[in-house]
Amino acid sequence: MKNLLTVLTLLILGISCSVEPTEINYGKDGCHFCKMTIVDNQHAAQIVTAKGKAYKYDAIECMINDLKQRNEADIALFLINDYSEPGKLIPARTAVYLISPEIPSPMGAFLSGFSSEEKAATVKAEHGGTLYNWASVKKEVE
Repeated sequence: MKNLLTVLTLLILGISCSVEPTEINYGKDGCHFCKMTIVDNQHAAQIVTAKGKAYKYDAIECMINDLKQRNEADIALFLINDYSEPGKLIPARTAVYLISPEIPSPMGAFLSGFSSEEKAATVKAEHGGTLYNWASVKKEVE
């Protein structure tokens, strides 16, 4: 009986601390940073801590601004929506970013993210703007 309780306790702890993104419920979930309702499935973002706690954002710029209050070493996942594939979360650190005045984002930074340089370059060719990587877009938004 004692072994069964130990196994069940470890199983529950393992499940509750899984480090994975949670679904963003567009139109229902609120942004952790600005408190606005998340409605745009092309610009949303999410971080997941090493302990498995997920924080959702209505815009990439909200996530970047919230990072100023956090120890980035405690964050296991940085995720953003791929502008070209609405609703699809992709790794923020390897994404390519476009700031284009022709593509509004929820908080007014005109910031969109893409899973590849090719996708970003295609949208840039149509709308103009400047491309960034993770390190440079964080500096630009700050």
